[in-house]
Amino acid sequence: MGIDFRLTHALRVVNMRLDQIFKIEYLHDNLTSTTKKEVLNELVNILVQGGLKLDAKKAVEVLLQRENLGSTGIGDGVAIPHGKTGDIQELVVAFGRSKNGIDFGAIDGKPVYLFFLLLAPEHSAGQHLKALAKISKMLKTVNFRKKLLEAKTASDLYKLIVEQDESCLV
Repeated sequence: MGIDFRLTHALRVVNMRLDQIFKIEYLHDNLTSTTKKEVLNELVNILVQGGLKLDAKKAVEVLLQRENLGSTGIGDGVAIPHGKTGDIQELVVAFGRSKNGIDFGAIDGKPVYLFFLLLAPEHSAGQHLKALAKISKMLKTVNFRKKLLEAKTASDLYKLIVEQDESCLV
């Protein structure tokens, strides 16, 4: 039984698709935050409101500790805040879009409009890194970022993300 579980888990990581860890309830198309801490709170609350059982305060602390090591604002209007917590058993992704942009300390010094928040179980390095790599690869496409900024509805955003995920094999 242990071997079967490990094999199934390994195959899930290799073949991971974002729609396995991201659902439309974890998406917000109009973030209202104006600071880094506020946006992390807002994104974590999206997960909680979407049904994830999670200590929101603890999750935000984990994310802020990671931000203290260096901003996860990767430039081009994008940030991928991430961290690990013992509160969850599965990797989870939330997405938020700010129409006004937020000073997130991005490496290019520009405001961030697109946020992919990634929370992973405490002992899940492979899964966590795989998801980060996949999201980073997706966001390298200028046209994809542009479409995310221009999408009219949360449903449109979700569809764009899932379609881009399917076209980006990692």
